[in-house]
Amino acid sequence: MEEESELSIHEECGIFGIWDPAGDCARTVYYGLYALQHRGQEACGIAAINDRELSFHKDVGLVGEVFDARRLDQLNGTMAVGHVRYATTGGNRRENAQPLTLKYVKGTLAVAHNGNLVNTQELRTAFEYRGAIFQTTTDSELIAYAIAQERLRCSCVEDAVCQAVKGLRGAYSLLVMSPQKLIAVRDPWGFRPLCMGRRGEAILFASESCALSAVGAELVREVEPGEIVVVENGEITSIRENCVNASSHMCIFEYIYFARPDSILCGQSVHMARRQAGRLLARSSPAEADVVIGVPDSGLDAAMGYAEESGIPYGIGLVKNRYVGRTFITPGQQSREQAVRIKLGALRSCVEGKRVVMIDDSIVRGTTSRQIVSLLREAGAAQVHMRVSSPPFLAPCHFGTDIPDRDELIACRYSMEEIQTLIGADSLAFLRREDLHQMVPDATCGFCEGCFTGTYPIRF
Repeated sequence: MEEESELSIHEECGIFGIWDPAGDCARTVYYGLYALQHRGQEACGIAAINDRELSFHKDVGLVGEVFDARRLDQLNGTMAVGHVRYATTGGNRRENAQPLTLKYVKGTLAVAHNGNLVNTQELRTAFEYRGAIFQTTTDSELIAYAIAQERLRCSCVEDAVCQAVKGLRGAYSLLVMSPQKLIAVRDPWGFRPLCMGRRGEAILFASESCALSAVGAELVREVEPGEIVVVENGEITSIRENCVNASSHMCIFEYIYFARPDSILCGQSVHMARRQAGRLLARSSPAEADVVIGVPDSGLDAAMGYAEESGIPYGIGLVKNRYVGRTFITPGQQSREQAVRIKLGALRSCVEGKRVVMIDDSIVRGTTSRQIVSLLREAGAAQVHMRVSSPPFLAPCHFGTDIPDRDELIACRYSMEEIQTLIGADSLAFLRREDLHQMVPDATCGFCEGCFTGTYPIRF
């Protein structure tokens, strides 16, 4: 990870929820969160409703570390929501783990949030002047507080949610659970994915369809941008009062990096989108080479596409150590360089004496790319031609992705020729911005490309 271990961009968060009259919902959420673990590895939690009583458990760590059979038995119920966290706003502390739970005059609420608000400070200041005391440093707590405050004036929780989100600006896919209702919410711009599924009588929501498949559920549809879906006793109600935008603006980087390859987003297979990116790269930036390899994991599908289009054989040139956590990372350049060697190994038998095309999903600061090129050369690669399945990053992201400020982005500081020299590659090329939409020809939504253009759907 580029921030903590300099390996790549951090993931998003992941949310999962279920209403099931058969009960044992916490265990289903547990498996759903396992399938979404790629979206956040810092903390996780589950909240459940059993006979209108709310119980929860959350902590710092991976899903398999935080929960065991005893914990899940204690959370048994007919509704449950869960969350895997990567910190966008707020630090990596236990109190910032989600779902956020609160007791107030109207009862209890649990809120799980994926995204990032851009008017956080404005909201926090307004609430504090009304007497609010916050327990966390997250923007998710602001959302929970806004819903609870509106509930004092509204006749039902879904009306409170509808009113509360009108004051939010930015990215939010939410699951809100009251003692009787499970509510799914997506912001009017549709920055973050959220889908709905079914398994018998059970109704489920997840950040990605791969989590539905993991628990034996079928994908029904995406929650639409601005839509509020309410589940009460198995009945589904859709509130579209906030569906005001003509087109959605889902983060294009979901396809490039965040989402799992077996997920379907906006009707488009993530695997096929990445494969198509590789084909487009091969057409616009060919190379004379002997083998095409991908940087695990999100570079692998694009490498397959590049190989198919170019006719150059595909090979496994880099092997990922899947048993390394984040705790071994320490500050300092030497430690960050060592992190790459621990996480990735070059397969000499694949690259020795060969001209290699290496496909990665992105270059942020350039540190990791330089180290991987060096690994391949040490393994005997005769040439290393780097191809990147996204355009150059030219601006930060304000909606939940930790793309840093412009002064940290290598593409803002150096020309393409200078970047090629800095990372030590024999050639370098990025996916052309005009090819982004050709990468997702079957998608049924629009996209936010602000990190590549500096132009965002929201003014702030």
